[in-house]
Amino acid sequence: MADHAVSSDPHVQRQLDRLTALSPGADILGLDRITRLLERVGSPQLALPPVLHVAGTNGKGSTCAFLRGAIEASGMRAHVYSSPHLVRFNERIRLSGELIADAILAPLLEEVLDAGGDIGASFFEVTTAAAFLAFARVPADALVLEVGLGGRLDATNVVDRPAVTGIAQLGIDHQSFLGDTLEKIAAEKAGIAKPGVPLVTMRYAPHIAEIVAAAGAPVFAQGTAWDFETRGDRLVYRDARGEVETPLPAMAGPHQPANLSLAIAMLRHQQALTVPDAAFAATATGTRWPARMQKLGDGPLLHLLPPGSELWLDGGHNEAAAAAVSATLAQVAQGRPVQLVLGMLANKDAQGLLAPFAKLAAGLHAVPVPGHEHHVPARLAEVAQTLGIPHASVAPDVPRALTAIAREGGAPLVLVLGSLYLAGTVLAANEELPT
Repeated sequence: MADHAVSSDPHVQRQLDRLTALSPGADILGLDRITRLLERVGSPQLALPPVLHVAGTNGKGSTCAFLRGAIEASGMRAHVYSSPHLVRFNERIRLSGELIADAILAPLLEEVLDAGGDIGASFFEVTTAAAFLAFARVPADALVLEVGLGGRLDATNVVDRPAVTGIAQLGIDHQSFLGDTLEKIAAEKAGIAKPGVPLVTMRYAPHIAEIVAAAGAPVFAQGTAWDFETRGDRLVYRDARGEVETPLPAMAGPHQPANLSLAIAMLRHQQALTVPDAAFAATATGTRWPARMQKLGDGPLLHLLPPGSELWLDGGHNEAAAAAVSATLAQVAQGRPVQLVLGMLANKDAQGLLAPFAKLAAGLHAVPVPGHEHHVPARLAEVAQTLGIPHASVAPDVPRALTAIAREGGAPLVLVLGSLYLAGTVLAANEELPT
């Protein structure tokens, strides 16, 4: 699936145009095309620094951000591969701590596109090959590698011997690719497991834990090999090696301590990197991850709302994410009126996403997701009304939704949610570019 990437650099844009033109029919999970493509560019996946490979339905991006933070707080350099991007394609590839520069990105994409023109590789496969080339050529101490979709057949799963693998929260999403039951999805995510490589997981129901354990790797699961609790403003992690105490994560949400703990567990159950306990405290307070319950700062969009209003952003788009986000929203709202601005891709479950907000939202403004197939806003408003959310209406875009909210008076807390693609347009409009 092409992500409608654009760049202000003409050399990068020429290659992004080639990426976007790739046949949608090639966007089918499998490792054959990415394997052949990598062979043609010298098999860079064989020359990577120690890899920390993370899958999951929700939370894998935050877990990767905590991993990066801890590695860098230890004085080491980390590459990071993540998706999708929010504003700039460059966000997908972080080289030794910095977003990849346009001057490096353009020739990398050109090299891979030229090499694989007859393979029929997808947008994500070409991007992955270009990232691996960059990671193999630029020195770093570690690579934090986020799965794109699923795990077993994801293009990132060509890495044969990572230092450690991890699986974050599981939930129902991407049913057309991964199956429509939690059991099928768990099996796909567990496909990143490798014989002899530690597989670190959150706590799952027994039947899901059995599926993950059958993947053939030594499993270190929450509740048996490691666990955590919160005590006031502190997080206490424990495993067989002892306890680690950190501040609670600076990232908003009651779910973030679990993501931080998963990152700590992954780092403490691998042998390639030495990370001191002090680094975990530093990543707790210093890690940010854009569009995950992010409070937007002073900018053009916030100025559309009455003084004293707050504008928040989250790219969550499934029921499990909505449960975590709504719990966070209830905490930060503290009784203030909550207004939702919602845009969702057409293949997402609107009712599942909205149900956790039914008793919390005072109103909803449904909007399209620019450049993508999306739920018709009027239909989203209808779903909201059936769930009992009052004052559900539509707007042509986020700025005009905020203007409509402002006319209602007061100083509300506004949350824009439903799609990372929509989140990217919001960040750009409020002049907050991820760095």
